[in-house]
Amino acid sequence: MIARQSGAALLAALMLSACAGGVIPPSAGGPAPTRPASGGGSSGEATRPVPATPRPTLPVDLPADPALDKATAAGLGVTRGPDIASLIPSGERSRLALQAFRISCPTLMRRTDASGLTKGSDWNNACAAASSWPEASASEFFSRYFEAVQVGDGTAFVTGYYEPEISGSRTRQAGYDVPIYRRPTDLIDVDLGQFSDSLKGRTIRGKVNGTKFVPFDDRSQIVSGTLAGRGLELAYAADPVEFFFLQVQGSGRLNLPDGGVMRIGYDGQNGRDYTGIGKLMKDRGLIQAGSMQDIMQYLRAHPAEGAAIMNENKSFVFFRELTGAGPLGALGVPVTAEATVAADPKFIPLGAPVLLSLDRAEPNGIWIAQDTGGAIKGANRFDSFWGAGARARGIAGGMSGRGSALILLPIGSAARLAKP
Repeated sequence: MIARQSGAALLAALMLSACAGGVIPPSAGGPAPTRPASGGGSSGEATRPVPATPRPTLPVDLPADPALDKATAAGLGVTRGPDIASLIPSGERSRLALQAFRISCPTLMRRTDASGLTKGSDWNNACAAASSWPEASASEFFSRYFEAVQVGDGTAFVTGYYEPEISGSRTRQAGYDVPIYRRPTDLIDVDLGQFSDSLKGRTIRGKVNGTKFVPFDDRSQIVSGTLAGRGLELAYAADPVEFFFLQVQGSGRLNLPDGGVMRIGYDGQNGRDYTGIGKLMKDRGLIQAGSMQDIMQYLRAHPAEGAAIMNENKSFVFFRELTGAGPLGALGVPVTAEATVAADPKFIPLGAPVLLSLDRAEPNGIWIAQDTGGAIKGANRFDSFWGAGARARGIAGGMSGRGSALILLPIGSAARLAKP
């Protein structure tokens, strides 16, 4: 998710356990929001869901074809969707989606679409129109320049992420003593594909110790001070629990003692496997529901045990200060609150509009796929970005919506793909 960390689903990330075997965990791959508390350090409450009736998925009859690669949308199969003019709601969500689509266009028209659904030139007309289209009629823009397809069976699952706000300071002082580290210069990425064709696409991360390449320090070692005194301290957090959750998200805001705000973003990870502490805690009977709020409540009520549990996740994230627009998603453009979703680029063209209809009303409508995340894998799996602040945290922390998804492609591009 943000910093491509993040673009992660916070709750899903907390529940998942990576098994990377020394390979850099996919949930720590680089820029997402992405992907916890207000400056006061409260654990917050999940927002009560607003129920809705999702639109049924389209019937499909996709024949098994061993020649097709089911790891992409084109191989999995797409079905032509209904006319979307009556399906796209007017209002703020569509207006924000038009903004997000507009800033995605320069990258969208240049990049190779890993899903196999589109070519760069397919987007030219829609992007040209978006540059000057009035936001007041955003829903008309999408219905005029796009047509819908359903990827696979169209069954959608949507979680949420947000940009955490926690109390922090640029300097160490009373009440702010949890170091936030820059990326160490001796943290090295190794592309294993350079050594063996069988390892193409695999990367490990570690450090050099004498003549050997060894794993980098794990969370418990870093927390105990192995990086102290090296000038790597970027800032200091007030609360180790809040900082742990910010690391899961991959970026966030530090509310400074003088009233200012310092934004920080993902700048690497120590290469250790990610362990979802939520699953760990549920398996041990320490929590019941497994929500972000449940996890935080236990960690605060049992500080010694909580510190040990957090250290069982050996992954540790490093940060840099963000001074420009952001946070940035996987497309390299700023993500938009309540308009950006993280998606799997093998099934959704990054930059494409997505029309969600779920059993929870808050996420329903148009979103733009601008981000990715380690837990966001497969067709119709999305992570919705809700911005920063208490409302964003409340919605994202408990987001779990199920229903149907349609992908919007430029008019004409679906004809070469979809079932007749």
